[in-house]
Amino acid sequence: MIVILTSSISEQSLDYQYTLQALQELPNIEIQIRTIQGQQESVTEIYLLGDTNGISKENIEALPGVEKVIRISSEYKILGRHRSKQSFEFTYNDVTFSQDSLHIFAGLCAVDTRESVELTFKSLQEHKLNCARMGAYKPRTSPYSFQGLGEKCLPYVFELAGKYGIKVIAMEVTHEKQIEEINQALEHSGNATGVMIQIGTRNAQNFELLRAVGTQQRYPVLFKRGYGITLSESLHAAEYLALAGNQNIIFCLRGVKSLFGSPHRNLVDFAQVPVIKRLTRMPVCIDPSHSVGISGKAPDGISDIYHATAQGIISGANMVLVDFHPNPPRAIVDSKQAIPTHDLGWFLEDIAISRRAYEARKALADKKA
Repeated sequence: MIVILTSSISEQSLDYQYTLQALQELPNIEIQIRTIQGQQESVTEIYLLGDTNGISKENIEALPGVEKVIRISSEYKILGRHRSKQSFEFTYNDVTFSQDSLHIFAGLCAVDTRESVELTFKSLQEHKLNCARMGAYKPRTSPYSFQGLGEKCLPYVFELAGKYGIKVIAMEVTHEKQIEEINQALEHSGNATGVMIQIGTRNAQNFELLRAVGTQQRYPVLFKRGYGITLSESLHAAEYLALAGNQNIIFCLRGVKSLFGSPHRNLVDFAQVPVIKRLTRMPVCIDPSHSVGISGKAPDGISDIYHATAQGIISGANMVLVDFHPNPPRAIVDSKQAIPTHDLGWFLEDIAISRRAYEARKALADKKA
């Protein structure tokens, strides 16, 4: 059950305090509170978690400051849309994420050298981008493959991010201890940048890690669809993060494991961007690099990765996570899918075309409605 308060109510008001106390006194019910900041106003939602069947909807609606009460029929109790028009929106380190925004996180799948990091950040700054991807911790299929530089690369990654105006870095973690390593390195850098904690596809159902990442609320979370599991199972896994307390989540599609995806690395699943936006209120990210996995071009001269990106953008994606490298053949991890940084301008122009098409389609839908 979700209790939505009027936009005019203040946390300091007597009405708010009275209503909150009344809800806290409900037996066997856990309460979570979230304030969603929209463009014009903020909305406070109070989630009643537990057996709410015996709770009178009318009695809750009669409490002061309550605008309406929604009984949850969806499986995704916190992240689900529940007939609400309000999507999740959050601002982190001066960057706002929502189902209406679009951000490009381009960078190194795996950090290899300080020089590669600096050249990448320099290119991003030249193209007026303030977000990046940087892999420090890399879970690999083979135990003999490069596992990432880990915490030893964090100091110069964060230092250089600050130097080139990078506001948010998407960085995968594989163990909760790595969050503390990121904390310490960030503080040592004078908080030169921000980090978005990434849950990789291999850890999508690592429930202890999900609880640990969800419990901390300093960093937003980029959750990648699980490796070979259904969309529903992945959304349930993301719900673990929200239930633990962190609802600043972006859901990432990265292709699904299938023999039918060949010669691509995975079967591209970007047609499900609108599905996630319909089922949940999370912003949606696409990862064309790990979906396609190769840098081949069609006869039209356009890369498969560019085509896949366009599919996601024109479907309404809110974030793109993509591999770039100053010298792709020398990339230690996934060199075949890395785009050379000198093509970043082309990639961004191509995205702009797709984004304009999406906005025109959205305007047409609004007109027909």
